[in-house]
Amino acid sequence: MSQTNAAGLREVARAIDALRRGWPIAIGDEDASLSLLAIETADAGRLAGFAPDGQHDVLISAERAATLTLANQRPAAQAPGAVRIAQVPWLDLDTATALADPALDLSSPMKGPFATRATRSDGAAAAALKLARLAGILPAFFVRDGEGEEAAPRPSSAAILDYDAPSHLVIASRARLPVVASNQHTEIIAFRSAEEATEHVALVIGVPNGKPPLVRLHSECLTGDVFGSLKCDCGPQLDGALHRIAGEGWGVLVYLRQEGRGIGLINKLRAYALQDQGFDTVDANLRLGFGIDERDFGVAARMLELIGQTRIRLLTNNPAKVAGLAAAGIDVVERVEHRVTANPHNVDYLATKRDRTGHML
Repeated sequence: MSQTNAAGLREVARAIDALRRGWPIAIGDEDASLSLLAIETADAGRLAGFAPDGQHDVLISAERAATLTLANQRPAAQAPGAVRIAQVPWLDLDTATALADPALDLSSPMKGPFATRATRSDGAAAAALKLARLAGILPAFFVRDGEGEEAAPRPSSAAILDYDAPSHLVIASRARLPVVASNQHTEIIAFRSAEEATEHVALVIGVPNGKPPLVRLHSECLTGDVFGSLKCDCGPQLDGALHRIAGEGWGVLVYLRQEGRGIGLINKLRAYALQDQGFDTVDANLRLGFGIDERDFGVAARMLELIGQTRIRLLTNNPAKVAGLAAAGIDVVERVEHRVTANPHNVDYLATKRDRTGHML
């Protein structure tokens, strides 16, 4: 890796940390630069330091703008990913928080009026939304043109948009870990990169026998995997996959730290609250300002590559996993269906997976 690329990655990592801490950042682009302060982690003092003259706009995702019925305005309708809301006297911290957080939609349904304006730098705006996802915060910012003095991390939009987590993963540690009574020959392998704190793991169950391993990609679900939540099917899927692989004699469970389809634990819990208001999992993600599925299956492909398994049988009902692995160079020779029993709490969730995200249930 060149020194230039390494420096760019360090700035991206510093920017992610700054957003979580409520510190301002700047993103440079060929056309223009933007100074940004995450609304979720801002307070009155930080906002005053960011915009001492009281002048700031708000930047949100196109998905969130559609929820706020701003998409009929030309700058929002034409936005590739980010929408900039022009400042008005009533666009203070409380109002900006209501714009950012859909949990407040029912308590404060009337917002505005607001007008959208050109972002000036589509690259920097798109990079800001990607940083929010990487940081696990709501994709909504106070924004000013230029690089303010308060902004410390100053990554380029190119460095952020080109940031590729899978390419930097390495094996950090490995150890014996029996997990299934029927096949106790199991090794756990931990993966990490220097640029981000997220650590992924894989369980290699059984002994390679020359055949393509049965592989399951399982995205972390704290509520389901640990607490046994009935809202989803994640816990039974994990347990079933471990026993299925053990029964096959050999295979790999790839455990991806991509909670909530890649939006993070806190945002997933926000999505749960929206589901309690009547929204399904797809609409909940969109109201939060995220895509329907923000996971990066290239991470799994890199993990499989590092352990020498690039030709596999995939235990999944999700065609996107097959496509994601294939795009990253993994040869999926067979898709093996993975069924679990529904319960009264997750039957609608499973129907949404079938009807709106193409799962083969």
